[in-house]
Amino acid sequence: MSSARSLRIGTRASALALWQAHEVAARIAAQPGAPAVEIVHIRTSGDLQSDVPLWQTRGRAFFTREIDRALLAREVDVAVHSLKDLPTELEAGLTLAALLPRADPRDALLSRVGASLAQLPTGARIGTSSLRRRAFLARLRPDAVLLELRGNVPTRIERLQRGEYDAIVLAAAGLTRLGLAQHVSEYLAAEAFPPAVSQGVIGICARSGDEEVARWLMALDDQEARLATSAERALLKHLEGGCQVPLGALAAVHDGSLTLTASVCALDGTRQLSAQSRAPATVAAAHALGIRVANELLAAGAADLMEKERAARPVEPP
Repeated sequence: MSSARSLRIGTRASALALWQAHEVAARIAAQPGAPAVEIVHIRTSGDLQSDVPLWQTRGRAFFTREIDRALLAREVDVAVHSLKDLPTELEAGLTLAALLPRADPRDALLSRVGASLAQLPTGARIGTSSLRRRAFLARLRPDAVLLELRGNVPTRIERLQRGEYDAIVLAAAGLTRLGLAQHVSEYLAAEAFPPAVSQGVIGICARSGDEEVARWLMALDDQEARLATSAERALLKHLEGGCQVPLGALAAVHDGSLTLTASVCALDGTRQLSAQSRAPATVAAAHALGIRVANELLAAGAADLMEKERAARPVEPP
């Protein structure tokens, strides 16, 4: 990319993805001498596949693969993702160049009548597209009827309002970014309802060695988000998990140290394994912390629990 050309940002075309891309564009544009920025819409396999739940499908990177390959093909210069969608192993030739400051990492419950999770009636119909959310919902409300929920954030809220569900669970960060937080009935505490790895963080990828693009991204990188997600993603990678594993984790920096808490839960909610540890707030220590907590979970029986969950679920080809 020459200085005379615009910097092309690849993104999905959903309202939330476009919000994220425009936020990155605005932060780039705020730098002195920044190039013009162009937003390029790219459809992903996750956008196209709506008839089968993604957790029933082999593979990963459903919402990121096509964007990253456009980046490698030099069709765009930057890829913007919800970091929780990005695999722990990036495509060869790409680097995670910057992370924006983390928004609220928690999940939020939206109910038709404003009820909290505990206040929902017996047998309440709760919609979610996440195995993790299904597992922790089953643990907290074993009486609930858990239903599949796909579509972008506004569509999911519309389906709730039409009465297809009594409640749904969405990421708090996405609701806030889209100006939809007024629909939240309850923010679910991370201690009882641990969020997805990297939830609330926007990740920005570039081609490895592309220094002309990297110069505009380096200033955007948030150190606390980098530390926390380094630990969480190292945990996820070591557990060999993905969106198909009921795993929740959250790391946070306090007084110069980094604490990571993680839980794996059986899909029926009957068994939960948790671990927590602390390390100095450095990237190297964060990575080691993630591996240490993963090993604690594995020693407690997480591998067996996850393998039983995988074996019990039908899987469709991608």
